[in-house]
Formats: sequence, C-alpha cells, structure tokens
Amino acid sequence: MVLVVTALVLAGGGYAAYRALEHVTASGPPPPGCQAGNGASAITLDTGQAGIAATIAAVAARHKLPRQAVTIALAAAMQESDLENLDYGDRDSIGVFQQRPSQGWGTAADLQNPVYATTKFYAALVAIPRYTTLPVGVAAQDVQHSADGTAYSQYDLVAGQLAGDLTGQPAHSLTCWYTPAAGERADATLTAQGLKQTFGGASRNGVTVKMRNKTVYRVTGSSGWTAASWLVTHAAQYQITQVRYAGYIWKAADGSMGWQRDRPAPAQASIVAG
Repeated sequence: MVLVVTALVLAGGGYAAYRALEHVTASGPPPPGCQAGNGASAITLDTGQAGIAATIAAVAARHKLPRQAVTIALAAAMQESDLENLDYGDRDSIGVFQQRPSQGWGTAADLQNPVYATTKFYAALVAIPRYTTLPVGVAAQDVQHSADGTAYSQYDLVAGQLAGDLTGQPAHSLTCWYTPAAGERADATLTAQGLKQTFGGASRNGVTVKMRNKTVYRVTGSSGWTAASWLVTHAAQYQITQVRYAGYIWKAADGSMGWQRDRPAPAQASIVAG
C-alpha cells in the first residue's frame, strides 16, 4: 500500500524533561521545540533530540525493522547520549550511541553521522537471536556491551511510547514548532537529499525521489507517519513551513497546537515538496 504525505517547502525560515509542555508565552512565540504525545505523559524534546529520534525510526523503516527495534535503539540512545550526536565520550566513544572506533564500529567521522551510527546499531541488533522477545534493556546491552548494562531498562516505557509516536502508533502524535523567517525559501533539493539519505531508495521500501517541477517523494509500506515525523522534526533545518498527510496538516508557526484536520486525503499517495 502506498501512503501519501504532502510537504510544502515555502518561505520560511529534552527528552530530558518528560512532562507536558506549556507552549504559549506572554512575551511572544515559543522557542523552537518538539513534543510527542499529550497530557501528563507527553515527552518534550528539543529539535535536535527529536531529529535524532526521527532518524532512528526512519532507518528502521528503511530496513523494514519492527517497532520493537526502534524502542530498543531509542532506549540505548537515551542512556548513551540523551539523543544527542556527541563529539566526545568515554575513551574513544562518540556519537548518538557512543560507539567506539577501536571496537570496530567504524571511523569517528562515520559514527557522527546518525544514519550510519543507527544502521550499525541495527546490524548488531538483528544478529541477536529473537531480540524482539528480550527485555528492552537486555537487548540494548547485548548490542552495546556497556560496563553497566542495567541502565538501559529505565527507558523501557518512554522509549516505547516515543517509538509509537514516531511510527504512527498513534498517528499524528508528534509535533514541532518554530517561527519561520520571512523572505527566505528552502532548497527543496536539500530536503530530497536528506530524505533519500535517511530512508534509502525504492529497493529498500523507503522513499523514492523524483525531481520534476516539484519534488515528489513516494513512501511505501507503513512508513507514512515516520516520514511525516522526520519532515516535521527537520522542519527548521530545511525551512519547511507546512506538512500535509492523510487528511491532517502541520504548520511550523502554530505547531505547538499539533496536527489539525485538513482536506480529505488524496487517493494517490506521495510526499510533495514545492
């Protein structure tokens, strides 16, 4: 089944606090940020953390991995780096997962690419027999081989919730917001490149990019909300001001209000940026 996401790239410009976020301030628009879920269980992230989390979910979609794989990877990243792409760590540890070049994970430069680091994490994870049946903390430790492998389990619940929000279970539950700058236009080509580098090509059931008068992204399988979440979490980076998908619309300036009902979803599915 092909799903539809419409992203309009127009004129435009932590997880550490797991709590509901008050978005509107008396002094003006809120600072950029993101939130997964609502109410007392809402997860608050900055845009960098949200972008890392969305990339972790996107790489799983690229390799057709289940939601449980995303949960395990998120728990590991939360413990290791607070969902940050660190350029330092214990001994030669580096990146989102604090992987060590000396232990064969890759070069330091490669490991600071979240797509590469996440791909290496998943490659090690899927080599663990029946990893989806293991407790989250146990599976993460089997990949990471940390000196203290008990810390990952503290993130079981929040990682599971965030994994659901990023993969559309439930749908339209992740949002971000920023104030677009007037008079600028995003480069749709850069958005296309970012999506393609993260999700891969059609051969991996990911995102196919076709450059015509507009940039068209086609998402297959169940990756629709994962792609929409990736676009929203990277909106400030690419100056995306609107994302449309499955009868809902997200707008950057009022993203703190979440996704809103839009016109009926198109019959044909594609991600369109223009």
